[in-house]
Amino acid sequence: MWKGTSMRNSHHEGGSWAILAIVLTGFLATAAWARPQVQPQKPVQPVQPTTGAPASPGATKKTSASGATVARTYDRALLRPVLLKDKAPDQYQAKFTTTRGDFTVTVTRAWAPLGADRFYNLVKHHFYDNASFFRVLPGFVVQFGISAYPPVSVAWRKTEIKDDPVTQSNQRGYLVFATAGKDTRTTQVFINLADNKRLDSMGFSPFGQVTEGMNVVEMMYEGYGEGAPQGAGPDQSQIEAQGKPYLDKGWPKLDYIKTTTLLTTTPATASKPASAVKKPQ
Repeated sequence: MWKGTSMRNSHHEGGSWAILAIVLTGFLATAAWARPQVQPQKPVQPVQPTTGAPASPGATKKTSASGATVARTYDRALLRPVLLKDKAPDQYQAKFTTTRGDFTVTVTRAWAPLGADRFYNLVKHHFYDNASFFRVLPGFVVQFGISAYPPVSVAWRKTEIKDDPVTQSNQRGYLVFATAGKDTRTTQVFINLADNKRLDSMGFSPFGQVTEGMNVVEMMYEGYGEGAPQGAGPDQSQIEAQGKPYLDKGWPKLDYIKTTTLLTTTPATASKPASAVKKPQ
């Protein structure tokens, strides 16, 4: 499914085309979900929270381009999204360890309760581990949130949550769920690289902000540009179907998340710089 901010970087395109892209993206997203690339599980409705026993990490095996078999692990609880309905703390932090360096986001539940709860459960169960920053548009957004593991992508395909009211503006460093239209948020998120206030009226509701390491976020590899079919970047539906080996083969320079960690809740502060790996030329 093609998800995003439903518009391109205004630095590259005019406002009228951006608005048109919003409509086109919705149609593209619907079509992408309909393609029988993988058989989705029975849709799970985002109803009242339930709880379940924690599942132990599982493993899948992927074959690389060289033919070697590589074990990749994920929490098998991710295969049952209906059980991952914990209510998030009023405020919490998540640390992202990436190939570019570390950054930390602070989430404030009051800003967007449904989004904050969903993100909390995803981070808690390491959904984002090994996931790539597959859409990096300078001066606009950094986007991620498609699992590195196809079975996990299948499980989360129809787990949409309703939209939260927009209570915060889309400012630089703010974290937001990507959408493909009304009430379609699942797992993909983006970080604003600039003040994108026009996204406010389009229903993009920030639920957190980068409070440490924004310079790391701004260093993510950007050389591939917009994703397919609009640009030379990867096809989101193929990331879902094939996982990280698809990206490693065709877009090897993409940065990715090594792991995520929930931290003790602390008040939000201004973003602090963190050490970052030099961006490749």
